[in-house]
Amino acid sequence: MLPDSQFDGIIRDPTQWPAWIAQLNAPMRCHSTARGAFLVSPNDFSLAAESASDNVYMAQGVVDTELALRQHHNLAQAVGRSLPVKVFPGSVATPDAVFPNNVFATAPGKLIIGAMRHAVRKRESLRSDVPAWFADQHGYSVERIDHPGVVAELTGPLIIDHARGIGYCGISERVNELGVRAMQQAFGLRAVFAFNLVAGEYHSNVVMSVLAGRALVIHAPSFADAAVPKSIAALYGPNVLWLSDAEKSAFVGNCIALRDDEVWMSARAAGALSVEHRELLTQLGFAVRSVDISEIEKAGGSLRCCIGEIW
Repeated sequence: MLPDSQFDGIIRDPTQWPAWIAQLNAPMRCHSTARGAFLVSPNDFSLAAESASDNVYMAQGVVDTELALRQHHNLAQAVGRSLPVKVFPGSVATPDAVFPNNVFATAPGKLIIGAMRHAVRKRESLRSDVPAWFADQHGYSVERIDHPGVVAELTGPLIIDHARGIGYCGISERVNELGVRAMQQAFGLRAVFAFNLVAGEYHSNVVMSVLAGRALVIHAPSFADAAVPKSIAALYGPNVLWLSDAEKSAFVGNCIALRDDEVWMSARAAGALSVEHRELLTQLGFAVRSVDISEIEKAGGSLRCCIGEIW
């Protein structure tokens, strides 16, 4: 157990995380999945070389913008059958701005704007239509965390268990220590477990996901310290999908529970999902929903990256 005088909301030692969780007596929050989603359409879509410098998942060459637009439209239509969806247009000034969850995120009553590492993504954070829509349509306040010295790409590096009000943050080039602190405060999280990812992993959300507070999807070799994934998994008991390398490479880790009974992932990820893991999801009450976004995945992210959650 951590003495109150020593606990600042951030835990870095994997041996301390289970001890802190064990004393977490407060009830789970009312909602474990979001009430809506927002997306950014791949208008003028292309691959930004700057983003590719630290994203090993990005493809080389050109992309088919028309195909990306059709796939994105299909994604918005499919997700829209499960919860309300708002689609914002893309821009030639931000050619790979198809992953809004890195730049914009919400907590109840608040829009949070992240602190991006690369200039092409920083331009994305300056668009005015997203904060205006949240302010005008939902009455949300707006909080920017892109203060000097902060790098924090929101729910790219930060995985939130909304049911418990806790987070898991993988340190990489896309988030620093100041960023961990800024996100813990902005999202109002009771605690954040911070740890290092292995070299080459840029965002936690390609290697793990928490599904509606009751299941964990995780690729253990993507963590620098082998004790970390074990410490995280302890909270979820038998409800853990330990991903194979093939599943991780196909973006199974980039899945998201958009409802308590649905897990969404790309068609590529669904095709790589093992029979064992599909059966476990079924046993846990999750139906697997998938959409082909293969052209969008060339930008180095998958379905979860396309989804901004509205809380």
